[in-house]
Amino acid sequence: MTDTFAPAVPAAPGTPVEDVPAPGTPSLTKTSTPPAPVPEREETGQRVPVDNPNLPDPEQGGEVRRPILPAWAKDRDEFTTTAGHTADRAWYTIRYHAVRTLSGVYAARLAARAPVGAARFIKGTGRWIWDREAAPLRGAAVRDENAAEYMTLSRQRNDRVKLRLTVSLIAAVFGLGFALTLYVMAPAWLYVFSCAGILTLGYFGQKEDAPVIGPAVLPTDVQKLTAGLVLRGLNAIGNAKISAAIKKGGDMDGMRFTSEITRDGPGYRADLDLPYGVTPEDVMEERQALASGLRRKLGCVWPSGDPEQHEGRLVLWIGDKPMNETKKPAWPLAETGQVDLFKPIIFGNDQRMRWVEVTLMFASVVIGSIPRMGKTFLMRLFFLIAALDPRAELHAFDFKGTGDFSTLEPVSHRYMAGEEDEDVEYVLHSLREVKAELRRRAKVIKNLPRSRCPENKVTPELANDKSLRLHPIIVGIDECQVGFEHDKHGAEIESICTDITKRGPALGIIGMFGTQRPDAKSLPKGISDNAVLRFCLKVISQMANDMVLGQSMYKAGIRATMFARSDKGIAWMVGEGDDPRIVSGAYIDAPKAEAIVERARLMREEYGNITGHALGQGPEKSAGMDILGDVLKVIPADEDKVWCERIATRLAERWLDQYGEWTGADVTRALKPHGVKAKDVWGTTDDGQGTTRRGIERADVVAAITRRDTKKVAA
Repeated sequence: MTDTFAPAVPAAPGTPVEDVPAPGTPSLTKTSTPPAPVPEREETGQRVPVDNPNLPDPEQGGEVRRPILPAWAKDRDEFTTTAGHTADRAWYTIRYHAVRTLSGVYAARLAARAPVGAARFIKGTGRWIWDREAAPLRGAAVRDENAAEYMTLSRQRNDRVKLRLTVSLIAAVFGLGFALTLYVMAPAWLYVFSCAGILTLGYFGQKEDAPVIGPAVLPTDVQKLTAGLVLRGLNAIGNAKISAAIKKGGDMDGMRFTSEITRDGPGYRADLDLPYGVTPEDVMEERQALASGLRRKLGCVWPSGDPEQHEGRLVLWIGDKPMNETKKPAWPLAETGQVDLFKPIIFGNDQRMRWVEVTLMFASVVIGSIPRMGKTFLMRLFFLIAALDPRAELHAFDFKGTGDFSTLEPVSHRYMAGEEDEDVEYVLHSLREVKAELRRRAKVIKNLPRSRCPENKVTPELANDKSLRLHPIIVGIDECQVGFEHDKHGAEIESICTDITKRGPALGIIGMFGTQRPDAKSLPKGISDNAVLRFCLKVISQMANDMVLGQSMYKAGIRATMFARSDKGIAWMVGEGDDPRIVSGAYIDAPKAEAIVERARLMREEYGNITGHALGQGPEKSAGMDILGDVLKVIPADEDKVWCERIATRLAERWLDQYGEWTGADVTRALKPHGVKAKDVWGTTDDGQGTTRRGIERADVVAAITRRDTKKVAA
């Protein structure tokens, strides 16, 4: 086999070129890719080898060290889970067989099979005495008419029968005598030996397919994961490169297993390199076909990449049961414990039942899914985590109106459940309070000395200082699209929530937004683009997937569309760690949530942080943005008509905090409830060209203000 060749390079005269094939000789490489045509050396007409034999090997390349201890033995939680499962199975097996042994069930079954065992014993003894096992040899000698062989076998049989018959008669006589002796001298022992004999006969009388003493834990019909099964599943996804590599067999096209298939938690793990040019995302896209090829439920099959290796490494984890059917370990915070929101907190587990942590501080959160997939449960779990930090201030708003957050009322500073106008106004006034608090905190942070606030953001030390009032604030809105799309207050609610998403994390304010309709209206761009933590349960479309998880996530193979309707509570998590992960939050039902809130209430009473709704107090009504008045202020009296996009720019220049993210569409939507409708308006662009765009007339704004003021006077 020759080296791979590259284009010729100049060489010094007289330099020898060794091991160079003659022109026209085909060059074979170690890969399946044929070499490119190579030009000849100008001076000699020979080709130049590109594989340098003196090229040093990489310092740490070419070896992968297998772990000394398996993964479950090095992690305390996984070791506890594995050991607990093994001990539970052993204890169950002991109890199962002990009950049937002590109750006499096994003895009765063996006694019932004793006659069959006795018959088999008699039949087997007869075959042994009369040397039945050698009968085929004697029959063959007769058929071959081999008299000498037959006579030899016949004499051998006669000798065996005499000896065995003698032994059997002696055993029968002595056995009977031993039984009579026990009957006279030790009848109890005769009873014991008789029972043992009956049970022994029963043991040999069992059916092969139905033993008397069966296993306590029956195996399922799930096959053990093998290399053949993995290859069958990968072949089923219909990828041409994978199918071709499997058909060729061996280490072809780069496809190979990189380690043994092992047990990993409640399932199997297989690591393999895919063919050149194939990525784990190509396999993840066909997860359903892969599950069919493996003959597993969809919830058992979880292909993923290995970020610690290269882009062609596939980690295939196959669970014994679907993720939503596997028993989860108990959430550590369900019974005891206090939370520090500035530190990572366990909130759930991944497919392998390993704990997953999340850091809520310095982040805004977006949660999206179709209805009935566990979105509200996940948001309530985050609220429960925040409630266990006695410093935290909770604002829980449920526009669904079903009271899913009602268990949080004893620890909530603000709480609302409903979608009526008065409910929306309650949320609006509460958000105005948060807006004012955000401004106050910005001033406090700005005026603190560098020694106390080196990074210009809230720290645990500042949050512990009650005089500064920089404690964590958590604002969560479920079905946030109801507030954002409200005809009268939607623009202001969206503006405040966008500000919370952008500036809140550095100032100790966490915004959480959940929606069952992820689109541009439900999740405004200012929120979807700036959220740090993103959780996407099952969605239907690529647009909804990327709206929650981020742009191009669908193309990268991070697809919440792959979840089945049975995968409730399972989500893709983006923003915690370097790579997206599949997670499932701890399941906390209403009674457990009430117990956690009761414990959190006691912590807060001791800390002195029972405020607002928890004391029966609501938000004070305050004046918000006056959209009509503000628009009128930015339209000069001599300007009869103006484009909405220009109004948005002027508003942002004058009141950046309130209108910094507004567009012309936001202006149109905010003015519509007041009777000011956008229309085609002629205007001139900055470069002097005339054109028509959507805009309003100043007279319509004046008329709307007049109507509003007239109503106030009449009231």
